[in-house]
Amino acid sequence: MFVLDALWWAASVRIARPTVARRAVATFSLAQLTGLIWLLTQRFSHPGSTSVFPKFALTAVFIWHMIILPVLLVLAVVLLPILSAAVVVRIARHRHNSNPAPADTHGGLSRRQFLGVVLATAPPMLDLSLATVAMRQLDRFRIRRFVLPIAGLPSDLHGLTIAQVSDMHVGRFTSGRVLREMVRVVNEFRADLILLTGDLINDALADLDHGLELVRSMEGRSGIYLIEGNHDLIENGAEFERRVKQSGVPFLLDESAIITIRGAPVQLLGLSWTRLRENGDAAISASVNRLMSQRQPESFPILLAHHPHAFDAAAEASLPLTLSGHTHGGQLMLNEQCGFGPALFRYWSGLYSKGASRLIVSNGVGNWFPLRVRAPAELVHLTLVRT
Repeated sequence: MFVLDALWWAASVRIARPTVARRAVATFSLAQLTGLIWLLTQRFSHPGSTSVFPKFALTAVFIWHMIILPVLLVLAVVLLPILSAAVVVRIARHRHNSNPAPADTHGGLSRRQFLGVVLATAPPMLDLSLATVAMRQLDRFRIRRFVLPIAGLPSDLHGLTIAQVSDMHVGRFTSGRVLREMVRVVNEFRADLILLTGDLINDALADLDHGLELVRSMEGRSGIYLIEGNHDLIENGAEFERRVKQSGVPFLLDESAIITIRGAPVQLLGLSWTRLRENGDAAISASVNRLMSQRQPESFPILLAHHPHAFDAAAEASLPLTLSGHTHGGQLMLNEQCGFGPALFRYWSGLYSKGASRLIVSNGVGNWFPLRVRAPAELVHLTLVRT
C-alpha cells in the first residue's frame, strides 16, 4: 500500500502541472499516508475504537486503499501498453519535427494541462464523494422480515418470532447512535428469541465490554444467545471467548442449549468459528457434523453458524433452520446476482432452501468496511409457521 501511495503521488504530481493542483494532490496523498500509518499503528497497539482521528477521514482512507488504489493499479496495468506506444509515437514525431511547439501565452491552461489536472484530481474527488456516501450509510439499517414455513414445526411453536442480530462490529465504524437505535428496534420486536450470529466486535477487545453491555440491553421473551465470528478472534480469540463466557451472556461455543418456548423444547446449536484456513468448507462441515452429536431428537433444532457454508452440512443433517451472517450481503454488489457476494460465497444474502431445510443469511447491522453498495445493513425478523 505504501508503494502504491508513493507511485500515485509521483504520477499525479507529474501530470498535474499547475502549482495549485500539485499542492492539492500532494496534500491529499500525505493525508492518506498519515491515515494508513495511523491505522497500522492502531492495529498493532490495539487501542480500541476511540480516537481523535475523524471517522470521515478513516472512511476515506479505507475506500482509497481498498477500492480506488487497486482499481487504479488494474487500469495502469491494462493501459501500460497503450501509454508506452503513445510515448514512442510522441518521441518519434518530436525527432521528425525540429520546430518547437509554441508556448502558451494566453495565461490559461492548455488542453493538455487541463487534462492532467482532471486525471490527477478525479481519483481523490471520487474517494471523498464515496466517503460522504459511506458516512450517511453508517447510521442506517433496514428491517428485513421473513415468514418461514417450516415442515414439521411443532404446533406450539407456530408463530415463533426470532430477532437475528448479526455482524454488529462494535468499534471503528459502528458506534454511538446507530447502536442505541439498533437496541431500541430489537426490543420493539418483542421477539421470543434474540440470536446473535457472530462478529460482536470489529477487532479490538477494548470494545468488548461495550458490546456485551449492548447485548444485555436487548430483551427477548425466552432469552438471548450469542456465537462468535471471525472478527471477534482477530486480536485474541482465547481472551474473547474467556471474557464472553464470564460475562453471563449465553455463549454457544460448539455447544447447544435447550430452552422451552410455549411448552415446546427448542435446541440452539452454536458453531464456533473454524480456524482452519486450508480446505475451509471441509473444516466447517466437520465442525457441523461434530456438533450434531449433541442433537436431541425431541427438540426443534436451530443452527447458529457465522459462516453460511455451514448450511450444506446442516441440510444433509436435515436441520430445519440455519442462521448465518459474515457476508455483509456481498458488501459491494452491482445487482442481486453480481458482486462480491456470489464471487466469494454460495449463500450471501437472504433466504436459501435445500429440501425442507432453510437458511437465512443476514447482511449484518454493523460495518467493518464503511461503504455498502446494494447490500444495506439490516436487522432480521423471522416468524416461523407450521406447514
